[in-house]
Amino acid sequence: MNALQRDLKKLVPLVESLGAEKVESDPHRQRFHVQPTVGWLNDPNGLCRIGDTYHVFYQYGPFDATGGVKHWGHVTSRDLMHWEHQPVMLYPDEPFDCHGVYSGSAIVEDGTMYLYYTGNVKHPGDYDYIKQGRGHNVCLATSRDGIHLDSKQCLLYNKDYPTGLTCHVRDPKVFACDGRYYMVLGARTVEDRGEVLVWESADKLHWTCINTLTTPEPFGFMWECPDLFELDGRWFLAVSPQGIECQNVYGCGYFPVYGDWRGACTLGEFRHADFGFDYYAPQSFADGDRRVQIGWMGMPDADYTNPVDFGWQHCLTVPRQLTRDGDRLLQNPVAELAALRGTAHDLPDGETVSAAPCFDLLAAPAGNFTLTVADGVQLAYCEAERSCTLYFTNAAMAYGRTSRHVVLDAPCRRLRVVGDASSLEVFLNDGAAVLSTRYYPAPGPATLCLTGCCGTLYEITL
Repeated sequence: MNALQRDLKKLVPLVESLGAEKVESDPHRQRFHVQPTVGWLNDPNGLCRIGDTYHVFYQYGPFDATGGVKHWGHVTSRDLMHWEHQPVMLYPDEPFDCHGVYSGSAIVEDGTMYLYYTGNVKHPGDYDYIKQGRGHNVCLATSRDGIHLDSKQCLLYNKDYPTGLTCHVRDPKVFACDGRYYMVLGARTVEDRGEVLVWESADKLHWTCINTLTTPEPFGFMWECPDLFELDGRWFLAVSPQGIECQNVYGCGYFPVYGDWRGACTLGEFRHADFGFDYYAPQSFADGDRRVQIGWMGMPDADYTNPVDFGWQHCLTVPRQLTRDGDRLLQNPVAELAALRGTAHDLPDGETVSAAPCFDLLAAPAGNFTLTVADGVQLAYCEAERSCTLYFTNAAMAYGRTSRHVVLDAPCRRLRVVGDASSLEVFLNDGAAVLSTRYYPAPGPATLCLTGCCGTLYEITL
């Protein structure tokens, strides 16, 4: 442990303890979503399970609710719904990560946790920090108990990457396959094209770049947070591409992969993972026979924001199970959420019902419908166009958010909405399309009104 880490290990808990009372007094504090103790949260990192304990790390700025230098915050859970904050695992305390411990992933072998991440370094000087002046290093940290750090080292520097790339090469996702280890890295070329680098290793330490995954025509200038995984015999490449045309400032979605991603292969049609305001940088992990994905319920560089008066900002989505429907992915809340259901209320057509601030709404529409939440957010579906629009009618709840929409591939026959104190996650047609957003209603129970169909509203209790 160096002197900087010793000081940070004292300073961060002090900042957390001094800010905890103010943070917890916020009526918009979430009840069952991962959120920072204080300060700022963004990308989920290092998702894994050891024994019966789930570990979720995240980009964490404890000193500044609007950003700041990034650490790896850490929470654990036995059921993916009740989260216990753990001490920060990774600090920006080495020459190879001194300006931020950026995003990455985890693998677990023989009880040891291997955390791969990007060490961010900004060299002093008159640089643009895109093509010059920045180090994005692949780093490895290990922990034998999943709580305390045992070691940190740098495995790859920018000079070790293929030629033709900018300084922006980051977000390692590492996994085992066919007796070898593989890593995908998001990259930006000097021609401002996004791509993903595929690396191979026999020992988790020494890596060789074996392939590049991209599209025939340019598709954005940077592919962040890659995630390559197999589901029921089909491989998918999830990325968060910057510089594509979409409703949000940046995109977030996936490609089906045709062929062997270690060699000759092509990427299929890109599909958006979430059509709402707040969803980016998702990561997934294998949890037994199922694949669970968690995203950041936020959006970098957006023209809307969140209140920070209580000293914190952002959260992660509810964990979602991914299932395959041909070349598409369906997303639905993990089954554990149903265990939190309390009192059930009928939601008659056109009537307003008041329930707990946290709820799980289920409905089976057969035509046009409108859902109004807290007299300030509406979800409207048009059967003729198969379009669903999420929009704010009360600007005080929106903090700059306006409207988002999605056109469905089939008529909407299933609706599920999961609400927490300051978030809504809308699942259409069993997760064929999803819209996620933060919102800030008046404190107290949420009011809901569903017109065009009936539903069942469950209060969520913890």
